Amino acid sequence: MTSKNKNWEYSPSLEGTGHIKLKKKYDLFINGKWVKSSSKKYFKTINPNDEKLIAEISHANQKDVDLAVNSARKAYDTVWSKMPANERGKYIYRIARIMQERAKELAVIESLDSGKPIREARDIDIPLACNHFFYYAGWADKLDYAFPNRKTKPLGVAGQIIPWNFPLLMAAWKIAPALAAGNTVVLKPAETTSLTALKLAEIIEESGLPAGVVNIITGHGDTGASIVNHPDINKIAFTGSTGVGKIIQKAIAGTDKKATLELGGKSANIIFDDAPLDQAIEGIVNGIFFNQGHVCCAGSRLFVQENIADKVIRKLKHRMKSLVVGNPLDKNTDVGAINSKEQLHIINKYIKLGKKEGAEIYQSECSIPKKGFFCPPTIFTNVAQSSIIVQEEIFGPVLTIQTFRTVDEVIQKANNTPFGLAAGVWTDKGSRIFNLTTKLKAGVVWANTYNKFDPASPFGGYKESGFGREGGMHGLSAYLKLS
Repeated sequence: MTSKNKNWEYSPSLEGTGHIKLKKKYDLFINGKWVKSSSKKYFKTINPNDEKLIAEISHANQKDVDLAVNSARKAYDTVWSKMPANERGKYIYRIARIMQERAKELAVIESLDSGKPIREARDIDIPLACNHFFYYAGWADKLDYAFPNRKTKPLGVAGQIIPWNFPLLMAAWKIAPALAAGNTVVLKPAETTSLTALKLAEIIEESGLPAGVVNIITGHGDTGASIVNHPDINKIAFTGSTGVGKIIQKAIAGTDKKATLELGGKSANIIFDDAPLDQAIEGIVNGIFFNQGHVCCAGSRLFVQENIADKVIRKLKHRMKSLVVGNPLDKNTDVGAINSKEQLHIINKYIKLGKKEGAEIYQSECSIPKKGFFCPPTIFTNVAQSSIIVQEEIFGPVLTIQTFRTVDEVIQKANNTPFGLAAGVWTDKGSRIFNLTTKLKAGVVWANTYNKFDPASPFGGYKESGFGREGGMHGLSAYLKLS
């Protein structure tokens, strides 16, 4: 390390890429084989850090979706639904073990493709994705114990559509419980982050999973729409924007398709005056800046008890000065690249709106790389409850700060959005935590921590944040007919 203007600067510590294997072009994974799209079209996936091409990805059309769904239906009817449950569990466990063996490669590819810091991909995303497969492998032959006195039956073919913020983890959240429950899968990753899902297809191929049980097809919104509207799909599992979630709900209305929708959020992080402040500051930074605000449950609204507001804001600004923004593959990086040029444009639009609305802005004093898509950590103070930047999901490293005096006031403010995905409470009083958990309209409430996930814990939202749960036995039940 060298010292410059009394600020410590770290020497670059780049994660190597020599051990990863990527193709120049990726086709579709259908019926256990790699097949070219009938559209013969490819689209580019680029590195958001340097805007360079990583690979070309096949664009699946309606014909390809038909092929994938038919393969999944055949595998369900002839193999997967008839296989003894303990044998299904062995396949899921094998996938988890191969993922573990390739964890370093998966982490680097995730960081390259999505722009998230290698520390997050390496230490959080990939281990959690493996753990979901391990967890549901254990449940495969225990469904009767999970749901006592009820008959369990798989739904059939699940169509799954995942977002770009947690590409491999979202795939694990969707695929693992579906397989454990006895369903087959057609999964479509986000067009900007398809690579780790395609690497997962390679792992599935290596695991010997029967052909057609998992099909992974790539494409844009039209591909996802073809999956949603396919008449032979029994279940839709979607994670993404509220706007698209509403379209899906309308599309499947009047059909017998089951659905779980995990949509947008505008989550509240609440700090009381008896909270452990240094711990809370780290929780705030973790909840909104370390992940570039790209978590649907990001703690993007901070509520601070009035008598400690100045102190908390001062501490937060001081902590923001030490955040490193830069190359996601650098182990020193705290805040990586925004996933796409389009998303960066949306974030900058909201920052301009915040200024126009009269809010006070503070951005961390950091150098922004000239190439790539980067946004400095940003906070807005003196914001109104009705402000657009308080009410709408930004999906970037932008935090709004408001104050409160009483418990009732902060509950009212926290609940005053169309969303209800998550919340955080920071206080020394257990009774206060339990009081707020009963009154906050949020699917998950963290106490004296933030953004902690576990395969055994259900996750999902209220209101416009969607319905249904993923993770735990709740996530398993979403792929079963219970009678």
